[in-house]
Amino acid sequence: MALRTRNSLKRKLILYTSFFSLVLGCLLVVSAYKIALEETNEILDAQMQNLAERVAAHSPAPVQSAFDPDKHYHEEDLFVDVWPYAQQTHQYHEFNLLIQPIHKAGFYTHKTAHGTWRTYVLPLKDYQVQVSQQQSVRQNLALELAGSMFIPYLIFMPFVLWGLGWMISRILQPLDDFKSELSQRDSKELSPIQSDNYPIEIVPTIHEMNSLFDRISVAQQEQRQFIADAAHELRTPITALNLQIKVLLQEFPEHKALNNLALGLVRMQHLVAQLLSLAKQDASLPELESSQTFLLNVTAVNCVESLMDLAMQKDIDLGVELQEEIQLHTQETAVHSVIYNLIDNAIKYTPEHGVINVSVYAQNGKAIVQIEDSGPGIDPALHEQILKRFYRVHHHKEVGSGLGLSIVDKAVERLQGRLNFGVSASLGGLQVTVHLPMNAEL
Repeated sequence: MALRTRNSLKRKLILYTSFFSLVLGCLLVVSAYKIALEETNEILDAQMQNLAERVAAHSPAPVQSAFDPDKHYHEEDLFVDVWPYAQQTHQYHEFNLLIQPIHKAGFYTHKTAHGTWRTYVLPLKDYQVQVSQQQSVRQNLALELAGSMFIPYLIFMPFVLWGLGWMISRILQPLDDFKSELSQRDSKELSPIQSDNYPIEIVPTIHEMNSLFDRISVAQQEQRQFIADAAHELRTPITALNLQIKVLLQEFPEHKALNNLALGLVRMQHLVAQLLSLAKQDASLPELESSQTFLLNVTAVNCVESLMDLAMQKDIDLGVELQEEIQLHTQETAVHSVIYNLIDNAIKYTPEHGVINVSVYAQNGKAIVQIEDSGPGIDPALHEQILKRFYRVHHHKEVGSGLGLSIVDKAVERLQGRLNFGVSASLGGLQVTVHLPMNAEL
């Protein structure tokens, strides 16, 4: 989850946009401050010049401004000084704000012990008029004006970011739609994705995805063809060899080597059948994909009858304990494979003179197939392990491939059913319960 969050395009866009908005806000404040300071200087300079000219027009007496360094002054506070040239020139240093005599009227900036000052000087014939103001007053005023402009920006920023997040989500919605379309497909759905409803930016990705689907479809077709060829090429010679061994056994029934060879051929034939069955499940062969309507109880009885001879060899009581007529519409071949392999597995691990019961009934809208045996059972801790390929619990008791339950698990998954293991209450051995939908959409 953390990796998906860190690599989220939506999250990155929102973060980058928010960062850009904050930087833009800072630039706005700096720009507003400079503009406000410039406008403030222009207005207050005109006010200072006008005041100096009005003072000079009324033949003023010498005036010395009173500046209190502990007082906070505002933009309307101006300091007026009028001092005659007749004073000794060294005396102007006694006054903090006075500037030495100049010959040209204008604005001057000078530093004192109490900060930087902006002063308009108007030199006359006998005296000099000065109107001064602290530069910090103007800077504070400009900062207040810039801040008043930035406050609405800060107030509306959360709404702006929320709106940006909403717009980004809407813009990236096609990516979510694309993800949803892919997630709704199963392993068999390899039809091309239609790109008409998607933005042009992800159309190349869709084309590459469709090309990948085509390559996968070709590979699956080659795999299906290989399995079909393997089924023919492997079964035919093994069957022929098995027939020849049976002919030889009729002539030499006590020949130990021939009996061992016959047993080995039977095991090989069983292993080949199991491998091909599992390969068909993995490859989703067309013959497994066709659905038809059939009676589940009839299929279960057919499986019991097919394996009756094998059960009789160990004197096992194999029969159908409960049989309800249940009609299914699904893959009969896969259902037959499930029941057949479960009964075959029960026969292998049930000791001689044991009992195997098969039940078929309906429960909670599901078709139930239950196989119970009087064998040693399986530790509940191993119920997950026994579904793995080539995993066998009792290696020393029976020779097998370890593929039977893997085939069952794969087939039940294709049938959209559920497989459960437990302990038989009546027989004490393993109880396998298969839950199948009445009408599976395959």
